This record gives sequence, C-alpha cells and structure tokens, in this order.
Amino acid sequence: MSVKLGKVEKPSVEEFSQGRKLYFVPLLYSGAEPPAEYVEKLEKYWQQVEEQVSNLESKLGQVKIIYHELIPVGGDEGCAVIEQLNGQGYRIVKSKVDGGAKLEATEDEELVAEFIDWSRCLSIRLQSQKAFATVYESYTEAGKKRNEFIVERINSTLGADGVGLLFMREGHQLQFPSDIQVFYVSPPALDDIKRWLREFGSRSAKEAASTNTDEPATNDNDVEQS
Repeated sequence: MSVKLGKVEKPSVEEFSQGRKLYFVPLLYSGAEPPAEYVEKLEKYWQQVEEQVSNLESKLGQVKIIYHELIPVGGDEGCAVIEQLNGQGYRIVKSKVDGGAKLEATEDEELVAEFIDWSRCLSIRLQSQKAFATVYESYTEAGKKRNEFIVERINSTLGADGVGLLFMREGHQLQFPSDIQVFYVSPPALDDIKRWLREFGSRSAKEAASTNTDEPATNDNDVEQS
C-alpha cells in the first residue's frame, strides 16, 4: 500500500494506526558544482521533506529505523558516509538518530559496487551491439539482485508496528511486502525541481546544438595533402 502526500488527502490516523510503516523520501543529490539556482531549490526541498516527515511522525508514529541507498554499513560509520554523500539529507538523518532512531545498513557492498560499475559501462558509447546487450543484461540482473537485497533487509529489520524512513532515488522498482504501508513524501518543491531539471536539460541541449552549428565546416582544400 502506498500513499502519496502532497498530492492527495492525508490519510486518517485510524486507518493506518496499526502495522509496519515506511516513509519513503525521494533522494536528490546536488552533484559537483551545481548551479546556485538548483542549490536553492534543493534547500527548499529538504526543508519541506523534514516538515512532512515530522508531520507523519506526529500522526502515524516516530521513525525508529533509517535506511539510505548506497549505504552498506549502519551506525556512526554509516552516518559519516551519508554526510559526505548527501549533506542536506544528512541533517534529517542526524536529527532522527539523535532522537533515538537507528541507522541500518541498507545495501550489500559487492552488489551495489557491481551495479554502479555496470551503470558506468552503459554510460560509454559502446560500438558493438553484442557488447551493449551483454552489459545491459548484467546491469539489469545486478539491479534486480540489489533491489531484492534492499527489500529483504527492510523486511527483516522493520519489526511489527515498526516505523522506518527510507531515502532512495525514484524509479527504484522495489517491491515491498504487502504488510508494509509505504507513505511517499512528495513536497511541492519536488515537482518544481523536476520542472527545472527538464528546462535546464532542454536549454543545455539547445546550447550544444547551437555550438555545433556555429563551428566552421571542414574544407577538403584546407587539409594538407601528403
């Protein structure tokens, strides 16, 4: 069961008072040297995420366990990795940990390393169709195993009536057990960021096309003959 906040009417406390609950936060990264406009929007996004998570806690239960993609270790060591990986989201993690929540190891180190490596291979323009098919198949299989591991990790550590907080990118394709109620945190800033990213990508593509058009064509007569 999944409930998307910010899009539909909030659920009643009575309807979801029992059972395991997972608050899902779409994970957004700033990247290296992001535009100032994007940084501003991200800051607003994480502020709204914190507000919505706090609202969920006040109505449905306090977060007891935290899960974060790409993190194969828990406790203080895991928190240190999150601080480097996701500085803005780390503030929320630290606040919950300081309040008594536990950061749980979410990923298998080898599986996530394999998934990332195959993803990097796909980012290269492979010339061979056979090579591409092989890499894509391996990437898909690694992603499937990774998802299965994450779901099993959550399922085995989120106890009866437990409340968890998951930070993960959208498009994850995780299939949670039917007894875990998933609440999708979707603050208004998320749609704003998605719109900005589309527009930014469109502008970048136009600028690249314009640059290529402005380059002078190569004249065969300009090439020195040997």
